[in-house]
Amino acid sequence: MARQRVVIVGAVALGPKAACRIKRLRPDFDVVMVDQDQYISYGGCGIPYYVSGDVSDLSALMSTSFHMLRTPEFFEKAKGVRVMTRTRAEAIDRRRKVLRLRRLETQTEEELSYDYLVLATGSVPNTLPVPGLDHPRVFRVSNLHDAAAIKEMLAKGAVGRAVIIGAGAIGCEMAEAVSDMWGVETCLVDIASHVLPGVLDSVPARMVSEHLQERGVAVYTEETVREVIPGSEDGSLTVRTDKRDLDADLVITAVGVRPNGRLAREAGLLVTPRGGIVVNERLQTSDPWIYAGGDCIEVMHHITGKLFHFPQGSLANRQGRIIGTNIAGGHATFEGSVGSFAVKVFDLAVAAAGLSFKAACSEGFDAVQALVIQADRAHFYPTQDLMTLALVVDRRTRRLLGIQGVSRNGDALVGRINAVVPLLARHGTVEDLSNLEVAYSPPFASAMDILNALGNTAENILDGHNVTMDPEDFERCFLQEASPEVVCLDVRGPRNAAPFVEAFGDRWLNIPQETLAERLDALPKDKRLLVMCNSGVRSYEALLQLRAAGLENAVNVQGGVAAIKKAGMLSLDKDEDT
Repeated sequence: MARQRVVIVGAVALGPKAACRIKRLRPDFDVVMVDQDQYISYGGCGIPYYVSGDVSDLSALMSTSFHMLRTPEFFEKAKGVRVMTRTRAEAIDRRRKVLRLRRLETQTEEELSYDYLVLATGSVPNTLPVPGLDHPRVFRVSNLHDAAAIKEMLAKGAVGRAVIIGAGAIGCEMAEAVSDMWGVETCLVDIASHVLPGVLDSVPARMVSEHLQERGVAVYTEETVREVIPGSEDGSLTVRTDKRDLDADLVITAVGVRPNGRLAREAGLLVTPRGGIVVNERLQTSDPWIYAGGDCIEVMHHITGKLFHFPQGSLANRQGRIIGTNIAGGHATFEGSVGSFAVKVFDLAVAAAGLSFKAACSEGFDAVQALVIQADRAHFYPTQDLMTLALVVDRRTRRLLGIQGVSRNGDALVGRINAVVPLLARHGTVEDLSNLEVAYSPPFASAMDILNALGNTAENILDGHNVTMDPEDFERCFLQEASPEVVCLDVRGPRNAAPFVEAFGDRWLNIPQETLAERLDALPKDKRLLVMCNSGVRSYEALLQLRAAGLENAVNVQGGVAAIKKAGMLSLDKDEDT
C-alpha cells in the first residue's frame, strides 16, 4: 500500500498542531506543511507584548517551551514533518487530489499530490474604505513582519504620537504596547459606542475606557475615520474623523478579521456568506478528503445555535488535534464554542464568555442582567481586590446566557470566567451558578464566592425580591436629568456618604442600613428612592426593609457607588470609599 500523504496549507497554529498529532499517531504518514511566509508556528497573540518590550526578542514567539526555535529544520528533525516556506497554495484540483503551488522566491509553479488535505488558511484583516491607508506609516497587526516594523520605528524614536483605529482586543492591547513602554501619545478611535464592542456591555466597557484614560490613552468612541492625510516630509500624518483631526507619526488599524476561505471557495467547497469554510463536527469540509479549522472556519455558538467567527489561537490548537486524530483513523468531534475571551489592558484584566446583554436581546432572549462587585478573595486577606462581574440570564428559562468581568487580579477573574464556561455550554441555570462548588481558602476566594453571589443576585432579580436599576439608568435619571422626583438613599456609613450629601444636598439622603428600621419616617413618601451602597449588598437588605414597610417606590442600584465610580460616571475627590 502506498504511503499516505497529508498536505497542510498554513503553518501558524492549527497546521503544526495537526501535523504533529498525525505523526505521533501515524509515523508512517508523509506530512507536509506549506506556508507562504518565512515565519511559521508562532504565537501571533504575543505580538502586542513583543511591541511593548515585555517579550524582548521576536524569536521568543516562535520558540517551544523548552526554547527550541520552531523552524522548518526543527519540524523535520524533531517531528518528522516536511515544511515548505515561501510557498503559496494557488489552487486545489479536487478531482486529481493535487495542490498547485507557487514558489514565491522563484515564481515557479509545481504540483503536490495529497491523500488528505488540511486547510489552515487563517483570516484576513478587514480594511476600512477610507483613503490614505496605503501610507508606509499605516500598519495592520496581522503578522510578525508588521510587529517587527512597528517596533523598529518605536525603538528608533521615530514615533511621538500614535492613532489606533479600532478599540477591540488588539486595539486596546496595542494602545498599551505603544504608550506604556515607549511613552507615545496615543489615541484610540472606534465607530462603536464603547471599547471592546461585541464583547462587553456598556458599564464594564466604560470601566475599561476609564482605566485607559487614567493611563494616558485618549479614547474617542462613536467616531468614524474619514481619511488619513499625509503631512510634511517628516512622515507625519493626520487621521481625520467626523469630529476631529488627530496628528500621528504612526497609525495602526485593528478593525477585525474575516475568514480566509478563498482557496476553498475557488475549489468549489461550501463556504458561509461571511466566507468561512463549512465543516462538520469532525472538521471535514464538503469534500471528505479535505479538513479545515482555525480562523478560516466558523463554529457553532452553544448559546445561539448559529455559526460565528471566533479567531483564537487556543481554538485553532484544539481543532488541530481533532483533525489530526481523525486523519490518523480516530474519531474526534468539535461541538462548538461559547466564545470565551480574555485580554489585559494595562493593570486591568477583562474576560467574558457567552452573550452580552445587548447580543442576548438581539437574539430574541428575554434577557436580564445581574451586576455584582465583590472582593475576589476573603475580604480580610491583604491581596483582595474588587472584582466586577455581570451575568446575563434568560428570564423565562433561567438559563445562563453570558458572563463578563473586569478586575485587577487577572488570574482570579479568568479563573471565574473559565468556571462558568461549561455551565454556558451545557445550558446551566442561575441555580447551577448559585450552587457551583468553588475551592475555598481565604487567599483565593470568599466563603461565599463572588460566582455564588452573582448567581444568588440573579435568582433574587428573577424572583422579584431584588428590584434593580442599572448604573447607566442611574446616571441618566439622577445625574443628567436631575429629576426632582428622585432621591438617592445612601445606606452606607456617614463618613463615606458625606461627600455625596455635600455635593447633592437634599437629593442625597444618608441613612445607614443598620438604622433604617428606626428612621423610616425620615423617608420622603412622594419620591422615588434609588437605594445605594458601595456594591449593592447593603442596599439590597435596605430594599427588603423598605418593601416590608410598604414602601414600593424604591429600587436597588446595581454595583452601587463602586460601579458608578469605576465607570467614570461620578467622581468626588473627597470620597475615599473603595
